[in-house]
Amino acid sequence: MAPLPPSAPLLTLVVPAYNAQDYVTRCLNTLVGHAEVEVVVVDDGSTDSTPALLDDYARREPRLVVVHQQNKGHGGAVNTGLARARGTWVKVVDSDDALDRASLLRLLSHLRRWRQAGQKPDLVVTNFTYVREGSRLRRHSVRYRGILPQGRVGTWSDVGRFRPDQYLMMHSLTYRTQVLRDSGTRLPEHCFYVDTLYSFQPLASVRSLTYLDLDLYLYTVGRQGQSVADEVIIRRLDQHDRVNALMLESMPRAHEVPPELMRYLVHIYTMSCVVITTMALRSGTPENLAIREGLWQRLDARRPDISVRVRRSLMGRLMNLPGRAGSRVPVAGYQVARRILALN
Repeated sequence: MAPLPPSAPLLTLVVPAYNAQDYVTRCLNTLVGHAEVEVVVVDDGSTDSTPALLDDYARREPRLVVVHQQNKGHGGAVNTGLARARGTWVKVVDSDDALDRASLLRLLSHLRRWRQAGQKPDLVVTNFTYVREGSRLRRHSVRYRGILPQGRVGTWSDVGRFRPDQYLMMHSLTYRTQVLRDSGTRLPEHCFYVDTLYSFQPLASVRSLTYLDLDLYLYTVGRQGQSVADEVIIRRLDQHDRVNALMLESMPRAHEVPPELMRYLVHIYTMSCVVITTMALRSGTPENLAIREGLWQRLDARRPDISVRVRRSLMGRLMNLPGRAGSRVPVAGYQVARRILALN
């Protein structure tokens, strides 16, 4: 793919949308109105009024591009949007979420200065905030103070240790578009939870990164039927496991990446194992318990080097306690974290 032209927009915001008539306008209203921002909305085969609504919005907003396609799932919609992106940097915004407009202006100011100076970080990390559906009250924010190089462009050698409740989600990432493309990342179609792959696979291609302490992304939780609702995760645990297997497949060898990056990749892979193990134990169904067992067997067989690191971590030990404790402790720990962090 040809390099991006120097006249490219500063930032492309990719919005995958499926049957989003009730909330996509609210999302777009927080994104448009900036001369240096291109918004690419991918209508992923919606069957409600989303296509017509988006076309009408595009007629009024010249910097908004609408792409209609047959349904390919969240990953397929993101792939399409990334292929159409012309901005120097790119960020994905789900159609039921939003951006804080003041923080977006500050982000654009930094991006503009970096591009003018010829210093273009491969990855810009910002905060995301949980917002309860139906409420304007912002709850828990995930921030990265003291962990990532702040106020300057650094490398992985400047990255510290993440706590269990700290993780780089899709919501916190703004990639340099060319780096993302050069990484070869392509998300699987018709699969939920691919945002984990988006925040995992390209990192091995990132050489420079920085952190801006901006509460940019407003992440809506609590909506009925949302993919991160507990009952939905349990029902789709096989798709979580599919993503976990792809993460393991793309895990680099220790000598291929900086040790700080390897440490983080093991950390986030461990958290994936925690989610699957906890939800399998919580549901208690034979199918989900088999997924849990298969996950740990796959890890031991395919990457014994990673298995040792995961099992020796605190979370890995808690996930593999013997006897009754092995069934009760993970679920109890999750319930405590859910109450403290006000998670969905």
